[in-house]
Amino acid sequence: MIDPNLNSNVFDENVEQQPIRKGFGEGLLIAGEADSRIVGLCADLTESTQMHLFKNKFPERYVQIGVAEQNLATVASGMAAMGKIPFITSYAMFSPGRNWEQIRTTIAYNNRPVKIAGSHAGISVGPDGGTHQAVEDMAIMRVIPRMVVISPCDSIEARKATIAAAKTDAPVYIRLAREKTPLITTEETPFEIGKAQVFWSPANGVEPQAGIVVTGTLVIKALIAAKALQEEGIEVKVINLATIKPLDEETIINLAKECGAIVTVEEHQVHGGMGGALAECLASNYPVPQEFIGVNDEFGQSGTMEELWKHYKMDTSDIINAVRNVMKRKK
Repeated sequence: MIDPNLNSNVFDENVEQQPIRKGFGEGLLIAGEADSRIVGLCADLTESTQMHLFKNKFPERYVQIGVAEQNLATVASGMAAMGKIPFITSYAMFSPGRNWEQIRTTIAYNNRPVKIAGSHAGISVGPDGGTHQAVEDMAIMRVIPRMVVISPCDSIEARKATIAAAKTDAPVYIRLAREKTPLITTEETPFEIGKAQVFWSPANGVEPQAGIVVTGTLVIKALIAAKALQEEGIEVKVINLATIKPLDEETIINLAKECGAIVTVEEHQVHGGMGGALAECLASNYPVPQEFIGVNDEFGQSGTMEELWKHYKMDTSDIINAVRNVMKRKK
């Protein structure tokens, strides 16, 4: 049963779709209107990352760094030291991909509240190919001390995450996809950094047989899988984990106790990603069987979003099979 605060049309073929990055642009504009300390810096990809909305409204608070991602991070750190709240944007493959050391040392080590928006993340960037498909970004960012890592599931959640990040006195990484994806959440859907949300529960209070923890673009696939499983008599609970770090350990541990088996779903390498974060948590607190949906130690390649999801076994049928497999491993 889908959460009543979600889009009631989410399973319709004609459900409204928007790029997740669009929500970032809208959220940055709202945050900028509310706080004059917010500044925007971009590495020559202003419209692609949707920072042009902020630039057009506040040209005096916008800096075009150019194709120099290392400078993007270090200039932002300096501006933060002077009391500003900088948001920096580029493709995720370049920021944090190219400037990780500058993010680590000048931003996180110095505890500067710079917000890093990594756009065009994951294999769903599609035709740009493996060199531009960042499927390692959550891993390299969550390992940095003090860094908050957020992976919104749609443009509405991305807008809320951006506004929340602006109010957070810490460095934050926000992961954004390029292609249009369905609007899953609504204005009424709760969002809080560090809190997971239940998006699907068994009907009539039935005990779930497995838990699905999902983040980012693949939340819609997990919901479709949950609906299909319910129709064949298998009840699951679906958790949207928008914040990868800090991890909502209480919700994850309770899910493991309730279901006894978990499937993690992410458009990212399974090594070091969201699934790895859950495995670390559960290994220390409440070990249960776990199946991982994600990229398995491979690079991406050119193709459409749907083609690549199928090729890398991230589609609805793959999630359903993972649920069946993990249920067989329950004690």
